[in-house]
Amino acid sequence: MTDDAPELRASDADRERVAEVLRDALAEGRLDMTEFEERLDATYKARTYGELTPITRDLPAAGVTPMTVDMVKKPEQSGSWAQRIVGGEGSSTWAVAVMSGFQRKGRWTVPRRFNCFAFWGGGEIDLREANFADREVEINCVAIMGGMSVIVPPGVEVVVRGIGIMGGFDQREEGVPGDPGAPRVIVTGFAFWGGVGVERKLTRAEKQRLREERRQEKLDRKASRRELRGSVGDDMDDVHDAHRRMLDGHRSLMHDRHEERRERRRRGED
Repeated sequence: MTDDAPELRASDADRERVAEVLRDALAEGRLDMTEFEERLDATYKARTYGELTPITRDLPAAGVTPMTVDMVKKPEQSGSWAQRIVGGEGSSTWAVAVMSGFQRKGRWTVPRRFNCFAFWGGGEIDLREANFADREVEINCVAIMGGMSVIVPPGVEVVVRGIGIMGGFDQREEGVPGDPGAPRVIVTGFAFWGGVGVERKLTRAEKQRLREERRQEKLDRKASRRELRGSVGDDMDDVHDAHRRMLDGHRSLMHDRHEERRERRRRGED
């Protein structure tokens, strides 16, 4: 984006280039989800270069390598499973809900064994953005006339070993192969007049990335349709031009013949 002519109107392609920089910044952790959504909204509302330029002024431009931070211990590739298996004891090892509820979600460390209990209540254990104390962790759930939900990200292997009496454990996600190096989550426990559900969901960032990909695909399809309509329009213009030339030639021929007949009649009258 240029500052030379801030009053010039921006195109869809200009806005998509800015959106791509924002998506890269979100993936690299330079923007959080709230900042990303605010800037993306401003991007698609922008009408001129002057409105687009400030949106990415503090972000590295596409193709520019930012300054690296040198540390003694080199980190694993960002987002890899190895980086998320951190060891230690875990940031939370248990949760209880009695006629109430609990949540464990966001950036937290799952211990090797996490115990939770719900009586006339419910709980949510969300592992999508969590780190893991070990390659294999156990979520032990006891639900009495209550319910719990265990949410895992794609790529994690799930094993369900719980027992239900007039209740049950969701086993739909069991048997799905995990990614290489991904943690293994074992769901155990007991449910009486209650249930423990296991769901596999994408993170908010991944959902946003997919939405942006679908948005880009729609824009590409619209651009293709516009190009096709333009091509068809050009062909129709050529047809119309040829038709007009044919009519003009026909009118010219008829005019010449009419003049010849008038000339012959004039000579005959003379």
